[in-house]
Amino acid sequence: MKAKLDRFLRKTFGDKRGGVMMEYVILAVLIAAAVVVAVAMFGKTLVGMFDVGAKGATGRHTDAQSTLGTVRGEQDASAQDARDYHDDMHE
Repeated sequence: MKAKLDRFLRKTFGDKRGGVMMEYVILAVLIAAAVVVAVAMFGKTLVGMFDVGAKGATGRHTDAQSTLGTVRGEQDASAQDARDYHDDMHE
């Protein structure tokens, strides 16, 4: 009788083995999505800052200063775009 019940439950509700593995897969997908979002948001800024640091470290200070000005201008433009988007969403 127990064997019939076990077969019925497995057939009705499916085999639950592997459920823990699925939780790890979901967790990995969420972490990967967070990394993609972080790179998309901060990637351009990080590349610009590394470029400024590299030019400053090699002694090309005028190039570093002009690159820093460019990066700051791009950051200001991105911040203004974000403000405009925020304001448009809350109208």
